[in-house]
Amino acid sequence: MNNVSEQSTRRKRKKGGETPQPALGKKYKKQHTDFFTDVLIEEPPEACLPKRRKRKKKISDVLASSAPTPATPADLQKMIVQYFKNERSVIELEELKLPDSCFLQNNDLTHTLSSYLKQVCPKWVKLCKDHTKNKSVLILIICSSALRALEMIRLIASFKDNCKILKLFAKHIKIEEQIKWLTKGVVHIGVGTPGRIRNLIDLDELSLQSLKYVIFDWNWRDQKLRRLMDIPEVKKETLKLLETSIVPVIKSGSVKLGLF
Repeated sequence: MNNVSEQSTRRKRKKGGETPQPALGKKYKKQHTDFFTDVLIEEPPEACLPKRRKRKKKISDVLASSAPTPATPADLQKMIVQYFKNERSVIELEELKLPDSCFLQNNDLTHTLSSYLKQVCPKWVKLCKDHTKNKSVLILIICSSALRALEMIRLIASFKDNCKILKLFAKHIKIEEQIKWLTKGVVHIGVGTPGRIRNLIDLDELSLQSLKYVIFDWNWRDQKLRRLMDIPEVKKETLKLLETSIVPVIKSGSVKLGLF
């Protein structure tokens, strides 16, 4: 009986062939024994290291590696084309292009607002005396927020002389109050946000017939280091204001544009 069982086991070994190989995906190592055989021992899987994501550059990183540069007319022209290129035809884009002659001298980042306005508006005192129309202003200063607009108003104290300044933003001020001030008396300078300024123009409560200068508060950065055109909602309102109101009056030849 023993011989029969040994023969059957030998046949089974022949049929089965070689020693079965371990499943793929697992790591094994050979261990030698005193009986001249190799034993496969499963190794513990290696710990998977998480992939490192590339760190996105922040504005602070860019500013730390390079000095800030003042805005140029080419920056504004390029932004207008990029924003409207998918919505406007080639002819319409050409109509939105601003003439080079409309741009004032750029702020080289050394000016205060008062010194910049004195440089670009040398005949300001005479303009103020001649301005007598209601619902209109001589200068529009466009800012990113109400807080920045209040700061700008303080910065032009030495420039404004006896001229009247109106706050044109929505925070804590109803549009009805601004309409009343524009209708009641003569306003020389309007300082505010693009959204509220556009609303007043659309309601025919702010006329651009007397407008001489438009100043964008472009180079200033907020706590998050964002400029006027870095804030999506402000950029959208500013470009809409440009398209619907400012570009047409600039092309009439009576208005100059400054990037402060």
